[in-house]
Amino acid sequence: MYQVLITDPVSDQGIEKLLKAPDVEVIRKTDLSLDQLLEEISTVDALIVRSQTQVTDRVIQAGRKLKAIGRAGVGVDNIDISAATARGIIVVNAPDGNTVSTAEHTFAMLLSLARNIPQGYRSVIRGEWNRKQFVGVELNHKTLGIVGLGRIGTELAKRARAFNMKVIAFDPYLTEERAKKAGVQQATLEEVIAGADFLSVHTPLTKETRHLIDADAFAKMKDGVRVLNCARGGIIDENALVKAIQSGKVAGAALDVFETEPPGKHPLFTLPQVIATPHLGASTREAQENVAVDVSEEILHILREEPFKNAVNLPSIPAELQERLRPYQKLAEKLGSFATQTTDGALSEIIVTYSGELAEVDTSPLTRIILKGALSHYLDEVNDVNAPHLAKERGVRVTEQKMSQSHGFNQLIHLKIQTNQSDFSVSGTLLNGLGPRIVKIDSHSVDVQPYGHLLLIRHRDQPGAIGQVGTVLGSRDINIATMQVGRRDQGGSAIMMLTVDKKIPEDLLKTLEELEQIQQVTAIDL
Repeated sequence: MYQVLITDPVSDQGIEKLLKAPDVEVIRKTDLSLDQLLEEISTVDALIVRSQTQVTDRVIQAGRKLKAIGRAGVGVDNIDISAATARGIIVVNAPDGNTVSTAEHTFAMLLSLARNIPQGYRSVIRGEWNRKQFVGVELNHKTLGIVGLGRIGTELAKRARAFNMKVIAFDPYLTEERAKKAGVQQATLEEVIAGADFLSVHTPLTKETRHLIDADAFAKMKDGVRVLNCARGGIIDENALVKAIQSGKVAGAALDVFETEPPGKHPLFTLPQVIATPHLGASTREAQENVAVDVSEEILHILREEPFKNAVNLPSIPAELQERLRPYQKLAEKLGSFATQTTDGALSEIIVTYSGELAEVDTSPLTRIILKGALSHYLDEVNDVNAPHLAKERGVRVTEQKMSQSHGFNQLIHLKIQTNQSDFSVSGTLLNGLGPRIVKIDSHSVDVQPYGHLLLIRHRDQPGAIGQVGTVLGSRDINIATMQVGRRDQGGSAIMMLTVDKKIPEDLLKTLEELEQIQQVTAIDL
């Protein structure tokens, strides 16, 4: 009999499967002191929490029989993931349960923004009747731009189309087929920003998406655009938004999330064009029940040793295999990240080929790590457990192959990715005493450590090209640590692979691209 401890309020409907499971005893005790929690957790097999219970390293260490921790929600900030991983405890969450709730809230904010509903309400309860002051706009025939067409973005698009809106969307994983199925027009980020009457962001917050909508983006928008953020605080530069509203470029903004929460007395709240809610996207009875249902099912799967999908930490693999694969884990992740950062377009296929000694073992854990590296460039909360699920959800085909020949190496990992714009391949290996190495980029042989700030330059094989690059970088006090040069034919296409001491600014990348012999410049951060 498995024991599951629930320490935060969860509805009976949400944990119905657990309550009815013949092999599970549910223990519900809320508002526990730390000492009480430490005592209760010592004998249970699984723990389910929401946001109140702090699952610290000390709590995890006290869970001597603990096999799984479930968070009935998306975030896991109150759980020490590293401590759980070190103990071999699977941590799961419920990323799908609030999809409809957040999409509906976003659409409610969109309607409120279009028709000045909060402002009109405040005016009426003050005893005023200023109808002319609150003239709004119709959604009919307007263009909704969506940045990030995942689960929530897709649901929002469905609702917008019901209001006869035109929907254009950007997502790095959006294929033409998926766009057609969602009823949206596929576009670049720049096209979405420039073409939207209403712009809604639905991306995770990563280093690439922080301040994605900044002063430059606002400058490219239509006059009178209205913007929404019900995703993550920080995607929109709040200071730039204040200036865009004050200048009249932005007619209004609807915000459910903020860079700092609670936001306190923010300049945004002095502007009558702004409407705001206190992070209510997932705050519905149905969403709270759905996340409890999802996490209960995951806990059951883990306890019964059945497949599960929403783990947020490392999977459990046999100790012997783990020891054999551990040296390759960093290489695998770096190859995935390198490949994704080097290509443009919607990712559609990843083919991983293992050669030499790696062809003799189960390499699926390494493939998951490669996927993690590839997807982490665009998504947060990706790990080698949920990466295959996220890839499948986005229509990315993943193929694993084995070959006995390893092209002169004892072992080799060859990664080929395909997008709707291009193909790219990269190979890596471990060199005795030297660690991970990238040894081939497309058909060019190289020897590159996959760490730090890298610069991949495609150019014509002509005298002076290397010198021009060195001169431009030197003029900005950027030191070249290593350089590899590869070519197919004399005078034909060639590549430079540089390791530099600091991140290359965007304006300097453009300067390099403008050099006569340079064809393409890509900055890669590993």
